[in-house]
Amino acid sequence: MQEMKEIRQEYLTGERPLFKGRNLKIFNTIFTDGESPLKESDTIELYGSMFKWKYPLWYAKNILAEDCTWFEMGRAGVWYTDNITVKNSIVEAPKNFRRCHGVTLQNVHFPNAAETLWNCDGVTMEQVSAKGDYFAMNSQNMKIYDFELVGNYSFDGVKNMEIHRAKLLSKDAFWNSENVTVYDSFISGEYLGWNAKNLTLINCTIESLQGMCYIENLVMKNCRLLNTTLAFEYSTVDVEIDGKIDSVMNPSGGIIKADHIEELIIDKDKVDPDQTVITCRMSKTAEQMAG
Repeated sequence: MQEMKEIRQEYLTGERPLFKGRNLKIFNTIFTDGESPLKESDTIELYGSMFKWKYPLWYAKNILAEDCTWFEMGRAGVWYTDNITVKNSIVEAPKNFRRCHGVTLQNVHFPNAAETLWNCDGVTMEQVSAKGDYFAMNSQNMKIYDFELVGNYSFDGVKNMEIHRAKLLSKDAFWNSENVTVYDSFISGEYLGWNAKNLTLINCTIESLQGMCYIENLVMKNCRLLNTTLAFEYSTVDVEIDGKIDSVMNPSGGIIKADHIEELIIDKDKVDPDQTVITCRMSKTAEQMAG
């Protein structure tokens, strides 16, 4: 194995100062006022370093960044890069991580995460927090643990994703997604999950106006719905709710179980009511409430 060259406490300016860099350990170094400092690099370790200008890691491979900072103008910082791990870092710049393969993020904060993590494949995130719209659009094969997000339109078009212990304040989350499972999480935001396929929510708390509509194969197990009205319209469902549901509208088919449904809206000219079995565990039945 080739010995790694060390770079310590440098202040690098101008375009591409370490273009095609190989086998480098970079400590406490600032990359400033020059684009693409590590473009096409391979086998790079960065510790305590800072990116202050655009496009620092494009077309790179085998990158470790620990205790690093991407400042606001370090935007579009990591594109077309394979096998990158970022730990204990702050990424202030938007539009980071595009079309990357093999991304690991551990204890990373994204205060301006607009349009971040698009079209990536093979993503693992642990203890990540983010604020910004359109997070993780069209990415796939993702595993996420202990995640916090404030931002709308998240996870649009994602495929094959697991999320554990998340808090999402996000309108229009999981639109057009496929094969997504969310465990032990809190989600607040209207129009949750529209046009999804195979969306599973387990032990989650949801608040969503017109949530979970137009979904093919929605599964909910031991979930709570707070202030959630006009749910499940044109969705096929296997739903078990702990507590009441404020209102249900025109499910396409399946099973709905809850303690109580405040309002059940079935338009027989739009859906076949015989395709959905509704069970209320308390005294009132769904049929009685519909009348």
